[in-house]
Amino acid sequence: MDEAQKYELEETVKELEGYRGRHTELVTVLIPVDYNIFNVVKQIDTEKGTADNIKSKNTRKAVQDALERISRQLKLYKQTPPNGLAIYCGNISETEGQEDIRIWAIEPPKPLKIKIYRCDQTFVIDPLKEMLETDEVYGLILIDRKEATIGLLEGKSIKMLQHITSGVPSKVRAGGQSAQRFHRITEGLTKEFYRRVADLAKEHFFELKKLKGILVGGPIPTKEEFLETGNLQTQLKDKVIAVRDMGDTDVSGLKELVDLSQDVLSEQEVTKQKQILDIFFTMLAKEPEKIAYGEQEVEQRLIEGSGKALILSKTLPREKIKHFEDLARSTNAEIHIVSKDTTEGVQFDNIGGVGAILRYAVS
Repeated sequence: MDEAQKYELEETVKELEGYRGRHTELVTVLIPVDYNIFNVVKQIDTEKGTADNIKSKNTRKAVQDALERISRQLKLYKQTPPNGLAIYCGNISETEGQEDIRIWAIEPPKPLKIKIYRCDQTFVIDPLKEMLETDEVYGLILIDRKEATIGLLEGKSIKMLQHITSGVPSKVRAGGQSAQRFHRITEGLTKEFYRRVADLAKEHFFELKKLKGILVGGPIPTKEEFLETGNLQTQLKDKVIAVRDMGDTDVSGLKELVDLSQDVLSEQEVTKQKQILDIFFTMLAKEPEKIAYGEQEVEQRLIEGSGKALILSKTLPREKIKHFEDLARSTNAEIHIVSKDTTEGVQFDNIGGVGAILRYAVS
């Protein structure tokens, strides 16, 4: 799914998650890919009759009203949409005895694989939340002879998993030790440390089904020695897609490793966001006539068709984002939704959170 689809699904899930029925008045209907939608219509009509058995008059009416709206909504479809259909409907009023029936019909951006009919106090949204999980995850390993840090890059999020020290003594020998004996001791401790780091990598990464690759950082020649002699499991070694020279191997170095590996992370969300904002701010400084920012100016450029790429901050109201998305789609402009998780994102939000890269210079 593209950024606009992901944003819309995130906001819808967040909204649905916030509702809690006073009784079992919230109805979830999930229809998987290729399932006959008319069978679901029949099921809903049957459930309307079953709802007569609900003892509470208010709950019975709320459920029946919700089922009636779901039935009408389903009859608008000639067949199940390509990725299935998720319908949520129910009484979301917070006041006992009052009714506020709302309905959401969602054609998900990814295939829905589960069929559900449920009346409960909450909506069943886990299948939609699973669609928002990052498809690609990268393992991070920072290592020198003194310490190692294991981390994870998931979407825009960089997480530290474990930090360990080696216990390998410095090059200064204890009194009375020969250079050769000291060298043997330190080399033995170093190899043992490499094996510990390899075991931790296996522990954290081996079972990760979404692991796309591993990034390794550290000084020369430590990281190369680790990859050659550290007994890193073959399946994990084959996933090493970047090896970067760097001196900082503690927790703060994880972000630097990601920054230095942007060439191999071109499809990662954190990098995509940074790239589009770097282009925007560079052009703003050097070719301002090819940039628009501020709601009024961007709206005008989209209406006239000169907008090539629309950039919106997630901090904007949902209705405003949808308005600009509709304008962009009408002229096939790219849509980028950016967060404040990066320095560039914060800078963009500070100038209003609405910008566009133009197809041509506009005076």
